[in-house]
Amino acid sequence: MHRAFPKYKFTFLILFIVWLGAWQVPVQGQVLPLEQKNTITGNWLVQHGEGGQLVPYVTNQHANYNALHQWLPIAQAQPFNIAFAAPQDLCLFLNNRLVFKADSAANYTLDLTKFTQGTEPVEGKYLLTVWHPAQQPTVSTFRNVALMADSRQEADQRPLSVQVREYVNQNAFIIFMLLIGLIYGLLRVSYPADFKSQFDPNRFLHSNPQEDMYSVGKPVGAVSNMLFVLAFSLSLALLIAAIHTNVQHVRLFNRLFPVSEADITTKILFYTLVIFSIVLLKYVFLKVMSFVFGLEQLVQLQYREFLRSLLFMGLFLPLVMLLYLSLNAMMPEAILLISSLAVSLVLVITILRVFYTVNKKASVINLHLFSYLCATEVIPLAIMLELIVFNF
Repeated sequence: MHRAFPKYKFTFLILFIVWLGAWQVPVQGQVLPLEQKNTITGNWLVQHGEGGQLVPYVTNQHANYNALHQWLPIAQAQPFNIAFAAPQDLCLFLNNRLVFKADSAANYTLDLTKFTQGTEPVEGKYLLTVWHPAQQPTVSTFRNVALMADSRQEADQRPLSVQVREYVNQNAFIIFMLLIGLIYGLLRVSYPADFKSQFDPNRFLHSNPQEDMYSVGKPVGAVSNMLFVLAFSLSLALLIAAIHTNVQHVRLFNRLFPVSEADITTKILFYTLVIFSIVLLKYVFLKVMSFVFGLEQLVQLQYREFLRSLLFMGLFLPLVMLLYLSLNAMMPEAILLISSLAVSLVLVITILRVFYTVNKKASVINLHLFSYLCATEVIPLAIMLELIVFNF
């Protein structure tokens, strides 16, 4: 008995460790499954009658309804990831606000929680609307994405913050890149003198403020000059659209022209129109400000250097866009940083070139001239950087 006691004590110790481990294992595995409060159900509704009352959706009776609705309680502390198959042009609304539009037929994943910011719930719930202009949506494909899958994806793959890039239509980027190449090719063939003058590195690095710096003998409104500005506007618009993969983050643009995340083509065209207008209206802005400051003699020199530097630097933007298309899937954060720096450098270097060129004619140490350049160059630069780079 004296020798059996240590064996009994050892056996008891092993059983105690096994029992303790059996209690601790579930504690370590509580992430599997997490309690998921944000869930989508099969209780769809349709708007019936003249009063617009929402009634339960019945497959056989409501086959001609193109909009189906569902009231969802959405907890802000948890993501609400849903997966669904969507035909082209399928739209999702949250409290009658467009949050998604399918640019092609594919399977999509969407987090509804992030779209509740700034939207007030109705009695604690949000109205999800699925609508298609030509057919009834197949809502049977809508399902929840388990939080367990999100946790593994965050640990093993990419952070959740860049998941919105997955359904950006890169085909649109490629088509617009080809269009930019065609415009530059047309300029190279049809206007060789203008092309060489604009993109000559020696003239850019060793500029003379007395010479005509941009398309000698041609007004700003010439066809070749408009094509140069159009190519630059498209290049910068592509890069801005790549940076702002979620257009809802751009508060000012969203108020002026609300579009869905997936409609990348509309975003690019809108950005192109805005940039094209800003570049051309800069001349009018300089005319007004120079009249206020009494510096009308600087307008031609300042605008030509602004335009020449901007277009020369813009020639390298398609190269950054190619980098984005080829490496964004592997290193999205690094490519996002490179894209933002590229846009910032184009704007900053252009302003520095303007200061340098104007200083050759009149010293910018003069307080009056320095105030004029700050009003016409520095303040607009700060506004553009805030809208383009620091707003996502």
